[in-house]
Amino acid sequence: MPSSFVSLAEALDIVTGWRNSGQRIVFTNGCFDLLHPGHIDYLKRARALGDVLIIGLNDDESVRTLKGPLRPINPIQDRATMLAALACVDLVVPFAEETPIKLISALLPDVLVKGGDYTPENIVGAKEVCAHGGEVVVMPFIGGYSSSSLIQRIVDRH
Repeated sequence: MPSSFVSLAEALDIVTGWRNSGQRIVFTNGCFDLLHPGHIDYLKRARALGDVLIIGLNDDESVRTLKGPLRPINPIQDRATMLAALACVDLVVPFAEETPIKLISALLPDVLVKGGDYTPENIVGAKEVCAHGGEVVVMPFIGGYSSSSLIQRIVDRH
């Protein structure tokens, strides 16, 4: 397991150090089941909003709850390994709940980022981050990429 794939308790210690050194902490979350160029672009742009980027990563059971019984394609260890290998990702923290509210409330990032299919009003954790003086950024996706469409392309070829 990559050293940047940590529990919430470990993340809290790391974030305290970052915060004490004045670093701007950015957080996003997702399943990141099949990593594709759209994810990479999104994560690079999210990281550019601060000094460090934390990804809240849905565990396998929460992915099944959100995406259906055939997902995830890749287990959490594989997804975490790929994400942690990206230069723009500083920390990957798993969560088992359907939403990352527990992570966000505990970590209280300076910037909470979600993709363009959200509005600030329906982003989980937005109220908590804003109440703590942080900001919420809705980042547009680059078109043509999604894990679901990638899976469909693979299925259609077989």
